[in-house]
Amino acid sequence: MLRFLAIIELVLMIYALVHCVQAGDAVRNLPRWAWVVLIVLVPMVGAIVYLIAGRPTSGAPRPVPWPATRTAGSPEYERSPRGPDDDPEFLAGLRASDAKHEQMLKDWEAQLREREERLRKSENGDDEG
Repeated sequence: MLRFLAIIELVLMIYALVHCVQAGDAVRNLPRWAWVVLIVLVPMVGAIVYLIAGRPTSGAPRPVPWPATRTAGSPEYERSPRGPDDDPEFLAGLRASDAKHEQMLKDWEAQLREREERLRKSENGDDEG
């Protein structure tokens, strides 16, 4: 039973610390550093008191470490292409690459025709001689 309480205390303390650190300046009643000290020094009671009296209201925006999505209207999202098929420079490079590839295939076909023609001539020349 004692281990179970210790695990609950540790989980509650970690949850409260993470929540407090991520809340930023939106915590209530005390500065954030004071809540962190209270949670660490008085683990079970400090975490419970923070969750009751210090946690920000649900309407307060929390900063997130990732950029906003298109639905949130982030200008950064519109500037950079999402994938290579959305990047005009990449697509232009592919077109140039395709043109070079097509030309190389045409050259190989022409060389193959020339070789076949020479082989036919040499076979016809050997038969006649």
